[in-house]
Amino acid sequence: MVRQGELTMIEQTLAAIDIGSEPCLTLRQKFPHLAWICCDASDMTHTPFRRFGQFDLHLLDCGDQCAQITNDPRRASGIVLAKRSAMS
Repeated sequence: MVRQGELTMIEQTLAAIDIGSEPCLTLRQKFPHLAWICCDASDMTHTPFRRFGQFDLHLLDCGDQCAQITNDPRRASGIVLAKRSAMS
């Protein structure tokens, strides 16, 4: 579950990250209870749950046998962080 206030903390972390750094590594260290998947935004077909700067954030529900994208933070046990290109 994405806890109350964590999305704001994730947004603040992404805003403070240097463009050349590894955002997934930083987020994994700061939020170790969440599963993190990083990819290019062009790899995702779902509408993002939120957009933060150059990143699309998708909530990942790993509770059933198959992981799936969800819009419910209470069901989310992970996050897909999809980086948009400068052209997006």
